[in-house]
Amino acid sequence: MSQTLSRQIVSNQAGPHDRLAETVGRHLSRANQKPIADHTHAAFDTMLGWLTSGNAPLILDACCGVGDSSRHLAHAFRDHRVVGVDKSFKRLSTERKGELPDNLLLLRADLNDLYRLIANHKVPVDRHYILYPNPWPKAAHLSRRWHGAPAFADIVRISGRLELRSNWKLYLEEFQIALKLAGFDAALCAFNPETYITPFEAKYHQSGQALWQLVAQI
Repeated sequence: MSQTLSRQIVSNQAGPHDRLAETVGRHLSRANQKPIADHTHAAFDTMLGWLTSGNAPLILDACCGVGDSSRHLAHAFRDHRVVGVDKSFKRLSTERKGELPDNLLLLRADLNDLYRLIANHKVPVDRHYILYPNPWPKAAHLSRRWHGAPAFADIVRISGRLELRSNWKLYLEEFQIALKLAGFDAALCAFNPETYITPFEAKYHQSGQALWQLVAQI
């Protein structure tokens, strides 16, 4: 894990975005008509084929980066199958010691599309992790945060325990509000990791930054 210190997030928002409710409401009320990329269709088919070779419950590790969190989850939940997803082939192919656990699949896909495929096909998900997403802290970038993107409407159609972690509390506060607008309650609290499961978690915590956790049952 990285020992590099990290700067605090700086934003021009003092509180939840003033267009958050409007943005979330618009996405919840409209079906996403964007064409799904061929490579994500192919990745989804690969995932389905891998899942049908067993009947273990699924853990989805979104934006898994180099896959450290996915490896951790696969070892922690041996009775589950873990799918780690990232859009970057370079990150997913970053060398790590040892073989991948046999209950782990690392998948290159666009989550904006994959979420819709998972929701439309009603793929059962037991646990869904979004760990340290890019905060996009400028107010103008609300639509790039998961709760401000069209994909949010698909995220809340995916069953299971949803957990987010971030070093920017406001991101999770906004996500909590968005979930409430979608009809789901979420618990938000400070988080002190006993074991680092992502390079970002290690970097932020070792830099003295507060970490936050949001959990909801969808």
